[in-house]
Amino acid sequence: MKKTLKICPNDYEHQYWAQGRLLTGIDEAGRGPLAGPLVCAGVVFPAGYENPEIYDSKSISEKKRNELYEVIMEDALEFMILIVPERVIDELNIYRADQQAFLQIAEALRADVVLTDAMPLETDKEVIPLVKGDRRSISIAAGSILAKVTRDRIMAYYDTLYPQYGFLRNKGYPTREHLEAIEKYGITEIHRRSYGPVQAQQMKLDL
Repeated sequence: MKKTLKICPNDYEHQYWAQGRLLTGIDEAGRGPLAGPLVCAGVVFPAGYENPEIYDSKSISEKKRNELYEVIMEDALEFMILIVPERVIDELNIYRADQQAFLQIAEALRADVVLTDAMPLETDKEVIPLVKGDRRSISIAAGSILAKVTRDRIMAYYDTLYPQYGFLRNKGYPTREHLEAIEKYGITEIHRRSYGPVQAQQMKLDL
């Protein structure tokens, strides 16, 4: 059976392109993991841009994500990738850290309309938060690809530093393998201290 290609619509883009306005699409990767940074990315495409292969990064293969990562950076008018370290996540909480990064990207890129994956922002620019935005906007989908590929590469590097945690496979998410490694080996410098399983292990160490 032939697999149906999922195509990310760009209705919002065309609406504003027709007005002579550009849009930034912003998304993130890494809200749920216990370890590693949060990565947020924004993309501004030229008016009329089309690419039927760009879609929610979680729904396409790693090989395709890596290919599209290069295509997006080549085709975009502008893009911005922000890496939010673990200590900032612990200081602000993940939602505020995410929102702060989104806002920084929104204000740095020149487009005056901002599409986000369900994240409200307070800025002078027009902001449209879209639930499941990475499946409803090609610009947000492109941001999700840049963010995920960047974060996956960071976690691959951390896997070389902490091979016993399986970061190449679990990317820092709370899989059984990761939780068992935390129990056996403790926590590392890249673990998020404010997250429950990490807090629990830290409490054991503090006893």
